[in-house]
Amino acid sequence: MNYGFAIDTRSCIGCHACSTACKSENQVPLGVSRTWVKYTETGQYPDVRRDFQVTRCNHCANPPCVRICPVTAMYQRDDGIVEFDSDSCIGCKGCMQACPYDAIHIDPETSTAAKCHFCAHRVENGLEPACVVVCPTHSIIAGDIDDPTSEISRVLARSPVTVRKPEQGTAPKLFYIEGHDVSLHPTALPREPQGMMFAEVQPIHGSPAGDAVHAVKLTLDGGPLLKSDSGTPIRRPQTQGEPGGGPIQVGSGTQAGHMTQVAYNAQHKVPWHWPVPAYLVTKGVAAGVFGYLALGAGFGAWEVSPAAMVAAGLLGLVMVVATTALLVYDLERPERFLSIVLRPQWKSWIARGAYILIGFSNVAALWWVLETAGFLGWIGPDLVAQARKPLAWATLPLALGAATYTAFLFAQAEGRDLWQSPLLPVHMLVQSMLAGSAGMLLVGVFGVLPASLQAAAQLGLVVTLVLDLFVLGFGEFGIPHASELAARAAHDITHGRYKRSFWGGAIVLGHLVPLALLGAGGAVLAAIAAVAALTGLYLYEHAFVMAPQDQPNS
Repeated sequence: MNYGFAIDTRSCIGCHACSTACKSENQVPLGVSRTWVKYTETGQYPDVRRDFQVTRCNHCANPPCVRICPVTAMYQRDDGIVEFDSDSCIGCKGCMQACPYDAIHIDPETSTAAKCHFCAHRVENGLEPACVVVCPTHSIIAGDIDDPTSEISRVLARSPVTVRKPEQGTAPKLFYIEGHDVSLHPTALPREPQGMMFAEVQPIHGSPAGDAVHAVKLTLDGGPLLKSDSGTPIRRPQTQGEPGGGPIQVGSGTQAGHMTQVAYNAQHKVPWHWPVPAYLVTKGVAAGVFGYLALGAGFGAWEVSPAAMVAAGLLGLVMVVATTALLVYDLERPERFLSIVLRPQWKSWIARGAYILIGFSNVAALWWVLETAGFLGWIGPDLVAQARKPLAWATLPLALGAATYTAFLFAQAEGRDLWQSPLLPVHMLVQSMLAGSAGMLLVGVFGVLPASLQAAAQLGLVVTLVLDLFVLGFGEFGIPHASELAARAAHDITHGRYKRSFWGGAIVLGHLVPLALLGAGGAVLAAIAAVAALTGLYLYEHAFVMAPQDQPNS
């Protein structure tokens, strides 16, 4: 058995019977959709065209949402249906980032991931999915594509079909008969500002849900609808000289010329927000600080005094706690966090990362407790000296893993092309060294660092700032990107919505200002440089996390 869908776009009339039946059958709440119909309009009067595209989960043969799920809440059945278990889902939203088709959403009632599941409860009882039954033009065909006698197999054998984003390698099983390229490619039409039938869709950039939440302003013949005292909608007269005058309006008041737009679509909320870039910074500080301590205590690269070990180690552990708190806070079902530990799905880098962080935090905490006990005179110096090197050697690879594992997690988020950069592990290692250097300099302002360690941290910050500029300028944004979505996200960072955060925040405040302050010398200026570097790092991480999520996948 290998279930799939075929959508005959030649006969679809855009009636929304399928999306309505889906909501009714599966009790889908308002505001989210498992199945929806996308309208696109192209052409110039009188030669215009409207196309309809039924959009939903593609039930991929190679589903990235299954691999990234840390608790097997998203899984693939033997019959090819990609199903989900809301009772297991922790709401990490990794599956939403992995899906290249924007087919997964968070159910507002259960706070867990949800999507089309092929009406599995009906299929198991010999019934067709609800959308197939109600379609008045029989434009939706479902069945076993491995059975040569099934209707869907016969349709696929004789009809020209396409799939969405075949380059992703997911092997989607949602086939479109004579699908229109403009509908299939989400970037083929302008995204914003954009008119959708009788509504003007305007992004609310400051909203918690990011650019996926919109304010809708009803319009008629280009004029915003007002209400009279009786509540009857009336049209405000167009003022002479007001932009966008004319009988037909598109988007934000531009007079219609060549009509090219999405007339109707459904968008899901942006999954990850400020906690994710904040966690990248706190994790980088923790891994970097203990990296410095391990290189000094375990390999003799520089002196690490007991006081430096206690103070810097405390900062590192506080950052580990902050990292854990941010990760749990970002879950939709934080009370289920321990599921990652108790029932991990080992292909997921979310699960692997959780174990790396647990190992790193436990070994680092054991080392710090031992050093602190020796510093306070609770245990003898001989015991501390004997345990120092083995614990430093054990801490260093775990710190390295903590610094870089997120790069492999981002690589599993296949719906965000900018995150697929092969430079990302190296870049995150450099960022962690940068953050660790800044953390050590913040500790150094209290005068507890030996001279060699203070000098190493200052030199380390200079070197990593220069390396980071090199990676940004000649790597992440200097090499042509492999896909249009990655290029669009990179352009948004450097020349679009996030350019101020990037140039003014990440580059000037986060790199040039710290380099200038470090050149002036002094522990206090070095600490100020560290604060500037960490602030710039957060501003960059925020742009790097948000820009790919702004790119349309549906």
